[in-house]
Amino acid sequence: MLEVGIIGGAGYTAGELIRLLLNHPKTNINFVYSTSNAGNKLYQVHQDLIGSTEISFTNKINTEIDVLFLCLGHGNSTTFLENNSFSDHMKIIDLSNDFRLFKDKNFEEKEFVYGLPELQRDAIKEAKCIANPGCFATALQLAILPLAAKGLLQNDIHINAVTGATGAGTSLSTTTHFTWRDNNFSHYKAFNHQHLGEIQQTVNQLQPNFDSEINFMPNRGNFSRGIFATTYTKFKGSIAEAKEMYQVFYKDAAFIFISDTDIHLKQVVNTNKCLIHIAKHDNKLLITSVIDNLLKGASGQAIQNMNLMYGFEETLGLNLKANYF
Repeated sequence: MLEVGIIGGAGYTAGELIRLLLNHPKTNINFVYSTSNAGNKLYQVHQDLIGSTEISFTNKINTEIDVLFLCLGHGNSTTFLENNSFSDHMKIIDLSNDFRLFKDKNFEEKEFVYGLPELQRDAIKEAKCIANPGCFATALQLAILPLAAKGLLQNDIHINAVTGATGAGTSLSTTTHFTWRDNNFSHYKAFNHQHLGEIQQTVNQLQPNFDSEINFMPNRGNFSRGIFATTYTKFKGSIAEAKEMYQVFYKDAAFIFISDTDIHLKQVVNTNKCLIHIAKHDNKLLITSVIDNLLKGASGQAIQNMNLMYGFEETLGLNLKANYF
């Protein structure tokens, strides 16, 4: 059994991570670190865990664990690792954006590998430190990886994506308050979202000559979880050629499925799946992708990366059913 520690255990991603780890056949949760909740039972914060565990939050850290998950706010993982030392054999999976970009991947003597399995599964298998991708970045990259791999992104890419309220985290703000969110819709960080750096980096990694614009419009939806993204760009081939390209590219991907019919959020919420639908409109290819922002967009993908790092079956602990009804 792998002894696992979680730093920053009170947020949405940590709650989902705990749920998955409690039911993973190869892991034991050694500790969940939270200074603000030390001594409280996990289910007092993550109320869906009542009856599933009697573990309490702690303000003490065991430095001899096998795997450390960092579920901290952006910028805080670096500070935490600067102030804490762990055993040489321990592996780290960071869910913040601190180490996702190439320019940030080296920290002290650690090198973080970008943890998008559909992009670099082999590198993840050999890694000691993983930078888990962002939720929007995951949904949007999975929509365009096959095109970039074939060098077919020759024009601007246009993306419109909607995320649920959990994408903003547990901290209260004006735009997460029920009376603001209910029956409401808005965009935010237009053309300037922090996940654009990851997307641009991956496109250039696969297609170095890409020099067009990636126009990304993120939106807030009035639902709890999930990301629904539509991406379009010019494409000279036929719809049959596009479908075959996507099916071939993702033929070995454990959680990516190409649908012949229109897709919707309820098909993926509570799963680690990404569903993709492709359509051709005149000279434009429209790619629709949907994921659960807390699972494939965060904690589920973190478990997927852990499975790869330790040679487990990639789907272990992740055979989850969607909340379809």
